[in-house]
Amino acid sequence: MIAELAAFNAAFSVVKEFVANGKDLSDCFGFIGQMTTAKEDLKLKTDKSNFTSDAEEFAALEQIKQAEQELRELMQYYGRAGLWEDFVKFQAEARKARLLERNERIKKINQRWQYASIIVAGVIGFIGMYALFVVASAILGG
Repeated sequence: MIAELAAFNAAFSVVKEFVANGKDLSDCFGFIGQMTTAKEDLKLKTDKSNFTSDAEEFAALEQIKQAEQELRELMQYYGRAGLWEDFVKFQAEARKARLLERNERIKKINQRWQYASIIVAGVIGFIGMYALFVVASAILGG
């Protein structure tokens, strides 16, 4: 959790520095992307309860919320009209795409496990039938 929050804060600091130095917001969209990725990673970790306390989780999410509000203001003041709204829409679409990709990956992994289980069951069945044949021929033939 600390690493994701640190990555988010570092990227946000760079964005603020770019704007303070008079550079265009488009020059720092890579860092804004890093913020988004760090936020998503942090959300995944909060879903798994990796915080030592609820207060720690709340503080981290509140810090991100404040930084995003500041980013919104930067985009509204220094970006083109509608930039923030387009950014939010893009984030939502990208989040959905990542979720679909993740679900497809999980589906493929589960399918592979299912195939592996069928193969193992077949091998065990074959070994069992062979053992039964060996025992039966020893009893009957021997």
